[in-house]
Amino acid sequence: MIDPRLLTENLDLLHERLGTRSAGASARLDELEATHVAWKQLKQEIDAAKFRQGERSQQMKVLKGDEQALLRQELKELSDGIKEKQKTLNELEEKRDSLLLFIPNLPKMDVPIGDETHNLRMRSWGTPRTFEFTVAPHWEIGARLGILDFERAQRMSGSRFSVLIAAGARLERALIEFMLDMHRRAGYIEISPPLLVKREAMVGTGQLPNLEADAYKTAGEDPYYLIPTAEVVLVNHHREEILESAQLPVKYAAATPCFRSEAGSYGRDVRGLIRQHQFTKVEMVQITTPADSDAALEAITGQAEAILQALELPYQVILLSTGDMGFSSAKTYDLEVWIPSESKYREISSCSNCMDFQARRARIRYRAGAESKPELVHTLNGSGLAVGRTLLALLENGQQADGSVILPAALRPFLGGAGRITAAGLENID
Repeated sequence: MIDPRLLTENLDLLHERLGTRSAGASARLDELEATHVAWKQLKQEIDAAKFRQGERSQQMKVLKGDEQALLRQELKELSDGIKEKQKTLNELEEKRDSLLLFIPNLPKMDVPIGDETHNLRMRSWGTPRTFEFTVAPHWEIGARLGILDFERAQRMSGSRFSVLIAAGARLERALIEFMLDMHRRAGYIEISPPLLVKREAMVGTGQLPNLEADAYKTAGEDPYYLIPTAEVVLVNHHREEILESAQLPVKYAAATPCFRSEAGSYGRDVRGLIRQHQFTKVEMVQITTPADSDAALEAITGQAEAILQALELPYQVILLSTGDMGFSSAKTYDLEVWIPSESKYREISSCSNCMDFQARRARIRYRAGAESKPELVHTLNGSGLAVGRTLLALLENGQQADGSVILPAALRPFLGGAGRITAAGLENID
């Protein structure tokens, strides 16, 4: 959540920065501003009435007779008026607080302004492979090897689901272990969290209320939500806590299933593993001091890059523009991996600095010293990596003319030394 004080102290900055995000953000801000102005005016009226009430109460001590009776009537009218105005003020406060939850984070000043066409390519690594045969998409490779089945998944669950079989299931597990091992060596603490959370946890990281249509939840008046990303549970791990500066940075990693309805994505990526309702992702989260969050974003991005490099997958790093960033982010790098069947790069990781936006919603603070006043932390997150998209990138980039798939050397220790997938299963490479 943005700092509500900006509504009073720097409204011009809000209009300037949020105006670069989307027309919807500007419209929300206009409504929020109008509500705040009405609240502020009414608050001043109540304060003035209370001041007058205090003055009249003092006069009651010296007046008698008819004058006292008239003053008593005036005090009653003042009291009734204050109660009525206070009720309206409370309603305006509730509306303002609700509107604040729909206002996205302010982009950092070094973020390019505009829509996705203004995204900046920062760097790339690796050279896309040249094939001497017709490249197959991953769903054909998976079906040919007997490791990936979409038809049976559709009969069980509908579209945008998949079944990994035999070497496919083992490859997914190996990727998770490989990624978590790399994160552990980089100082991340592994967390095995709940997959169902309360509404306030989703609100805390900014998934709700703006992405309500994209969330899966249980039935009932007080539902639980299936997490769309482990970011939700890793950030909320310290919900409503005050950390000591010596504890920071906190660095967590988790491998979890993620659940998204993909509302609004009808017709996009209907085949394959790119856009699924259920998928596995390894997530990184850092909680830092404000002074360290810029460096932490570069570190998280570098950690995701290190995994792609170890897996020998060509990729590029994109700095997202103000109009293409996620709701809670102040600055985001997307990592895009090369997909041979499409002859283009596709997102495989998103690394964001949310600054104090999530910390204010989840009430996570830190104390710089024993006598210091608690301050909001900064939170950062990054995919390290999306496992399904990593698997499909390995299948497509490692495909061979004979139909087999060669796997990178760094992954083989997590597969018992196997380095090739054939229709017969996993095989060692001599």
